[in-house]
Amino acid sequence: MKQVLCVMISILLLFTVVACATETQNSSAKNTESQETDGSSESANDSNTVTEILVAYFSCTGTTEKLAKYAADYLNADLYEIQPAEPYTDEDLAYYTNGRADQEQNDPDARPKINGQVEDMAKYQIVVIAYPIWHGQAPRIISTFLESYDFQNKTIVPFCTSHSSGIGSSATDLEKLCADSAEWKEGKRFDSQTTESEIENWLDSIDIKPYDPKQKEADEVGVFNFESKTVLLNSGYSMPINGLGTYSLLDDTCVESVKTALKDGVRLIDTAYMYKNEVEVGQAIRESMEELGIQREDIFVITKLYPGEQYENPERAIEDALEKLDIGYIDMMLLHHPGDNDVKAYKAMEQAVADGKIHSIGLSNWYIEELEDFLPQVSITPALVQNEIHPYYQEREDVEYIQSLGIVVQAWYPLGGRGYTADLLGNEVISKIAQVHEKSSAQIILRWDLQNDVVVIPGSSNPDHIMENTQLYDFELTDEEMEQIDALEKNEKHDWY
Repeated sequence: MKQVLCVMISILLLFTVVACATETQNSSAKNTESQETDGSSESANDSNTVTEILVAYFSCTGTTEKLAKYAADYLNADLYEIQPAEPYTDEDLAYYTNGRADQEQNDPDARPKINGQVEDMAKYQIVVIAYPIWHGQAPRIISTFLESYDFQNKTIVPFCTSHSSGIGSSATDLEKLCADSAEWKEGKRFDSQTTESEIENWLDSIDIKPYDPKQKEADEVGVFNFESKTVLLNSGYSMPINGLGTYSLLDDTCVESVKTALKDGVRLIDTAYMYKNEVEVGQAIRESMEELGIQREDIFVITKLYPGEQYENPERAIEDALEKLDIGYIDMMLLHHPGDNDVKAYKAMEQAVADGKIHSIGLSNWYIEELEDFLPQVSITPALVQNEIHPYYQEREDVEYIQSLGIVVQAWYPLGGRGYTADLLGNEVISKIAQVHEKSSAQIILRWDLQNDVVVIPGSSNPDHIMENTQLYDFELTDEEMEQIDALEKNEKHDWY
C-alpha cells in the first residue's frame, strides 16, 4: 500500500511541476471538463467498479490537468481535481507582486482551503499527485490536500509541471507531511510538450501498472474477509464463512434451529435432498424473512443432489429442490458425492445457472483424484468443494490443491464425526488453547478452520451452541497455536465418503 501511495504521489507531483511551468501564475484558473471527481457527491467513475488508483491534480492553465488525464487514462484510475475554495484570479497568480500566490508560497504554514473532498480515499492503494511548480515548490494547496487524508501504507507518486524549473525539493518536502508508512516514489518534472507515451513510459519505469478490476477480483477469490465474514466465490457471489449444517435436523426441530441461527446472525444454511428437510429449511427462511425483516439476498442456502435417481434425472431433481425450498432461487447446489451420471447432473446444474435458477455450483466429497478426472468434463469450475475436515482429519494436500484452483473449501463435520465429537472437544491441546482465549473447544476448532480459509457449517439444534458457534471473530489463534492443532492430525475419517 505504501509503495502504491508513494508512486501515485510522485506522479501527481510530477504533473504539478509540469503544469506550473506551463501554467504560469499569471494565468487564470480554469475549470476542467474531463470526467473526474470534483469534490461533489458524484464519483469520477459512474461504474460500480472499485478503483484502486487515484490521480489527483491541481492545475491553473491546463498543462497539469492534461498530463494528469494522460496518467489517469493509462492507469484506469479515478481523476480528482484539487479545487481551491476561493479560485485564483490572474491577479492572485501574478509573480512577484506580493499577490495571494506569492504570499502563500512565502508562508510554509499557509493552507488554502479545498472545495470538496475525495470520496472514500481508503479504497485507493496508489495516489498520483500532479502539481505545477510555484517559486520552486508545490502550491500550498497540495499541502492542504496531503494533510486532509490518511495515507498510511499507500504509495504516493508525485510529478510536477514547469517551463524550466525541476522538481527540486518539492516532492521530498511534501513527503514529510505524510505518514511514515506511506511509500513515496521519486518524483519527476514534465513540461507542456510532454506526450501521453512519455507519461506511460515513466509510470512503467517506476513499476506503476494500470489498475485491472478483473485481476483484482480474481485476486480476491477465496480470500476470507473477517470484517464482512464472507468469502468471494469464483462465481462472483459472496458467501458467509460460517453457517449452520442441518444434517439430522427434522420437522419442527429443523425449523426452529434454522430460525434460531438466522436470529443469531447466521446467514449460511446447508441442507440436502438426503437430509429430508429442504421443506423445513425453506419454511424457516421464509418465516424469518417476514418476522425479522431479513432480505433474501442476505441469506445463502446450499443444497445437494444425491446419486441415483437424482443424477439420472437432474433437471427434475433441481425443480424439486426449488419447489421444496420455495425461496425463489438456490444460492448453491452441490453434487453430494461422486457417482454414476455425476457429469450429467453437473451439466444440468450448469444449465440451471444459465437460467438463473441457481447462482453457484460445486461438489461434495471430491478429492484430488476425483477432481482431476471430473473437472476436464465440465464447463463451470466448481465454486465450492465440501469435504469432511477436522483436526483429526485435515486433508492438507487436498485442501491446498482445491484452493489452488480458486475453489473455496468448506468443512462438514468440523467438530469431528457424529459420535466422536466428545473426544475431539476434550483434546488436551485444544482445551488448553481454549482456556487461554476464554473460549470453548468448539470455538477454537472452528476458528482454526477459518484461519486455514476453510468455511465451517457446524450442526446443532441447541440454541446455546448455535450462538456459541457464531462467536468466532473476537479472537485470533497464534501461529504457534495453529501449529499445535495441525499436529493433531490422525487421518481419522468418520464417514465413508
